[in-house]
Amino acid sequence: MKIKRAIKKITGMQMFLPIASMLLVMAVNIIYDVSNGNAVFNFFTISLRNGVLFGRIIDILNRGSEVAILAIGMTLVVSAAAGADISVGSVMSLAGGMCCMLLAGFGNANVSQYAVPLWVGLVAGLAIACLCGAFNGYLVSYLNIQPMVATLILFSAGRAIGLLLCNSTIVYVRVPSFQFLGGYFWMLPTPIIIAAACVLVMSLILKHTALGMYIQSVGINKNAARIAGFKSRRIIFTAFVISGLCAGIAGLVATSRIYSADTNNIGLNMELDAILAVALGGNSLGGGKFRLAGSIVGAYTIQAITTTLYALGISSAQAPVFKAVIVILIVTIQSPAVTAYFERRAVAKALRANKEAMRV
Repeated sequence: MKIKRAIKKITGMQMFLPIASMLLVMAVNIIYDVSNGNAVFNFFTISLRNGVLFGRIIDILNRGSEVAILAIGMTLVVSAAAGADISVGSVMSLAGGMCCMLLAGFGNANVSQYAVPLWVGLVAGLAIACLCGAFNGYLVSYLNIQPMVATLILFSAGRAIGLLLCNSTIVYVRVPSFQFLGGYFWMLPTPIIIAAACVLVMSLILKHTALGMYIQSVGINKNAARIAGFKSRRIIFTAFVISGLCAGIAGLVATSRIYSADTNNIGLNMELDAILAVALGGNSLGGGKFRLAGSIVGAYTIQAITTTLYALGISSAQAPVFKAVIVILIVTIQSPAVTAYFERRAVAKALRANKEAMRV
């Protein structure tokens, strides 16, 4: 009986799903390594080469940093608006395109020196990303358009605008200082440090301000929150602006990683990864209470899944299919019908236990 209670307590924890998923992915990698004659813990091996850290864990943390940054904003949007921001991938592309266009100068496709100072390009990229977030937030909060429909506009148009800014070409900025954001700082990849800084800042904001409580209150019941005195529209608007800012940061990291603005491919399909990270983190896609730590673990789990799929020989074109299946399973598990079914079973089981106790 005690074991059953302990299992029920563990599986009922909000962090159970992301942690269990991560452990499952690790187990698959261990089995794969053993089947190929590698060491049992080859997946966890970290080595130092040319002064920087290498290993599959480091690669997952590095490549998953952009998804982790997106997951921060997506978590707030899902919690506040009970809907997803599907434009984050396109906003990443647009922010990167704006930055590189200014740094290279409009019409230039390959430069080795800046046309404007680096900080101007970075600020402009973040500014246009925040503007995109504000546009989405206005449509959702003040015009009451469903989030997925509202963000579909920039999902479709964001890349096209970025392509226009880059004069319909890939803009290369071959300057070492620009490549730093996607490169290395000491032994660690810079994207890991940027993602950690974003998570730390947002965690401090949520801990030391009432923003988190406001977002959860609006997500649970927008009308009730408004009656209670919360400015529901402003809170939802703020969540979308933060989502845009996170997309802008992720876009600059992705652009710096390849030292160019490839607006057709930067952030492609990453909105699916961000949504899946939130769902896999144990957060309800119907809004309300959220846990940022779960989303971050979910983001790196998604990258671990992607890395594992590639290792198993599955192409990048086929990988989104498997991720979509995972989203369907998670959404189904969280659906009201499935939740009500398990609640009815729990109540029925408790009643049977009470009857048996009374007979004794």
